[in-house]
Amino acid sequence: MEKVWLKHYPEDVKTEVDIPDITIPQMLENTVRSYADHTVITFYQHKISYRQLNERAFHFASALNNHGLQKGDRVGIMLPNCPQFVIAYYGILKAGGIVTQINPMLVERELAYILKDSGAETIVIYDALYPVLNAIRKDTAIKNVIVVSLQPSEQSFKPDLTFEDFLKKSTGKLNDVVINPEEDVAVLQYTGGTTGRSKGAMLTHRNLVANVVQSHEYFKHEVTPGKEKGLAVIPLFHVFGMTSCMNLGIYNAGNMILLPRFELEEVLDTIKREQPTIFPGVPTIYVALTSHPQAEKYGLDSIKICNSGSAPMPVEIMRTFEQKTGAKILEGYGLSEASPTTHCNPPFAERKPGSIGIGLPSTDYKIVDLETGTREVPVGELGELIVRGPQVMKGYWNMPEETAHTLRDGWLYTGDIARMDKDGYVYIMDRKKDMIIAGGYNVYPREVEEVLYEHPAVQEAVVVGVPDQYRGETVKAVLVLKEGKQASAEEIIAYCRENMAPYKVPKIVEFREELPKTSVGKILRRAIREESSKASG
Repeated sequence: MEKVWLKHYPEDVKTEVDIPDITIPQMLENTVRSYADHTVITFYQHKISYRQLNERAFHFASALNNHGLQKGDRVGIMLPNCPQFVIAYYGILKAGGIVTQINPMLVERELAYILKDSGAETIVIYDALYPVLNAIRKDTAIKNVIVVSLQPSEQSFKPDLTFEDFLKKSTGKLNDVVINPEEDVAVLQYTGGTTGRSKGAMLTHRNLVANVVQSHEYFKHEVTPGKEKGLAVIPLFHVFGMTSCMNLGIYNAGNMILLPRFELEEVLDTIKREQPTIFPGVPTIYVALTSHPQAEKYGLDSIKICNSGSAPMPVEIMRTFEQKTGAKILEGYGLSEASPTTHCNPPFAERKPGSIGIGLPSTDYKIVDLETGTREVPVGELGELIVRGPQVMKGYWNMPEETAHTLRDGWLYTGDIARMDKDGYVYIMDRKKDMIIAGGYNVYPREVEEVLYEHPAVQEAVVVGVPDQYRGETVKAVLVLKEGKQASAEEIIAYCRENMAPYKVPKIVEFREELPKTSVGKILRRAIREESSKASG
């Protein structure tokens, strides 16, 4: 099929981009040359310039060398958003190491798995998480623990090394390491484990630089280098935060406003005080902001662009948020294995709510049949989305079979069921594993959720399949209602009957105070499905 989506590109936005042959630290150094005194990080009252960030990253790298780090050694970062995260990330890469991204919410068993799988010998960790590490440390290869404290605290342990003390171990020089951007891995980005055992996607320097350059070209008319302020409340350890907030922000000489967690009042106060222009987020963040009764009083109209990713954006939420703020929400799509962005609704052409838009520059894609994965399906038909481009990972760390299954003939098989329209816009219907087969019919949870979000009482919705002796699976909806609103299961089911085919209508409706979510705010469908299956079993 021809690349019909390219017709939407204006003449001055390239459909193919040249990827500079540089490493991620060299990308930072390029920005420092022109914007040394600009603020790169705002963390509450604390500000750091580009020059200061580069110097501290250099000293961190030198201290790592002093502690025996060799090229290719893995170093874990287990921190919330804070300046030390950015310093450690760029420092590890300057020293020739590989950043191993670790979610601070992991429990002992999960942390032990990632440390053992990656073989990391050094970890940079938030002080409150030290006990989690200590409990499993003997089962890992960890030798060096660098502890970050964000406020003075009475510690019940003596840290191996504080972050500040570690920086003082710098010798003022760096080992000579030659990094090949195309071959050398920069980051092990562990997939969320929402589809089973967590896998370390190997992202090279070139993969990461490519995704930044692709994104920059795509949004270049919306962004002025040296002028933008990006609110980074999505975690930097997540691939979306790493690229969209941190690396792209640094490439554009932007100011990152870091917040360590999503707390609604703090986010609103920060928007009012700092007036960010760019706000990458996930749907649950926009739901919370939209639901706040006085959201308009916080100067949300400073925000020009909201990039929504990580989970499907309900159309109704998008509409309400934009009415309240005047911002544009550009829903996109990505995955850890693609550094992460492959698609986004274009700022320069029609936005199609409910779609993930079209491919970024230098990104090819098609929809193939679910059975063999080799036959391209006609426009409008459902199949698996596969993508190809310079942002696609090298493979999975120490998992050759998984790599061979996911990367085939240069194509990344996403595992997502999608359809493409005649204009090349893609609509994600579901994960292959999330599809519900009820009485022989395929039911896509996303489709049912879109209808549920339009009900005036529903704040959050997730739809799963639960075992059913007669139908194989039956459709269950788990809902959180808006504050002060009421609805019964019967009312919700009747509403669904009016708005969708009978086989899609939920047979079971459960109400909850809140839904389980990942650290980035993505609703954990698998956890709900497992709980529901046990309950029905």
